Amino acid sequence: MDARERINDQNEALSLALDGLAARMWTSLPGIVQSWNAAANTVAVQPAIQGWVRAQDGTTSFVNLPVVPDVPVLFARGGGYTLTFPIKAGDECVLFFASRCIDAWWQLGGVQKPLDSRRHDLSDAFALVGPMSQVKKISNISATTTQLRSDDGTRFFELDTPNDRARIVLPNVSAVFDDANNQITLTAQKVVIDAATSVTVTAPAVAINP
Repeated sequence: MDARERINDQNEALSLALDGLAARMWTSLPGIVQSWNAAANTVAVQPAIQGWVRAQDGTTSFVNLPVVPDVPVLFARGGGYTLTFPIKAGDECVLFFASRCIDAWWQLGGVQKPLDSRRHDLSDAFALVGPMSQVKKISNISATTTQLRSDDGTRFFELDTPNDRARIVLPNVSAVFDDANNQITLTAQKVVIDAATSVTVTAPAVAINP
């Protein structure tokens, strides 16, 4: 029993009641993906912050919260376009918990009635994949360009707005689109052009260097 419960104090009683309410109200938590259902675009997520339980003798211990199943994944999306990426077990994410039951909306879309009176419940989570702990953070983040990149930084698509350039870079191949100089530069060991009918090159000069 909490010592405050033995004190006839209305403020303490109200504080305890509010503590109990807040303990049942979920807002957001970091999590770790356990599995991904690509067809349904949902993940099973282990919350990465433990909860605590109190035994009958008054002692407390920390325990893992249950894995949250069937969590809708949030991808950047709008205007008929979606940015997607594969998700794998071990990826870090953040769970957001809706203030009302989302079951009917998830099944039917549009505006729906809540099927249950629950609020801020573990059952009504969305997963945003991408937040990074210090253990899994990526390095060499560009401070001047926008990139879609692999975590190790060896493969990326880059928009360099100040210099009017775009680049596609792989370990052994690169393509640079230089709008400022009206130039495209391809770098590779071998370039293959496979045209079904014809190839047309229009230029006042063509230089082929061995």
